[in-house]
Amino acid sequence: MTEIDPRVIEFAHQIFDLARGGDADQIGTLVDAGVPVDLADARGNTILMLAAYAGQAAVVSALILRGADVNRLNLRGQCPLAGAIFKGEDDIARLLIAAGADLDLGTPSARDTARMFGRLDLLESNG
Repeated sequence: MTEIDPRVIEFAHQIFDLARGGDADQIGTLVDAGVPVDLADARGNTILMLAAYAGQAAVVSALILRGADVNRLNLRGQCPLAGAIFKGEDDIARLLIAAGADLDLGTPSARDTARMFGRLDLLESNG
């Protein structure tokens, strides 16, 4: 197996930091320039997952517009929507649902997470 250049790893970490920090313009520019929209860290957390968990709605929107997989699970079987509900990020949850996030995907699923936190209101119009 070919070893990955440490500069590439550092660049990926910078992208993850931009997602967590909310720099939607820079993330959009990088994805438009060729960075994979579903780039994931060693735990399987995509840029979208990290942005959703960090409450960065503008980054989530930019990634959705560029075709990010709203249903991609990390290595622990968690999905972005369940993470947004867990963190109380209602606007992000709504963005993900509108983009087709599966309410029953993952462990725990978004539906189960909403039930645990008394937030089924987020899912009412979505089955």
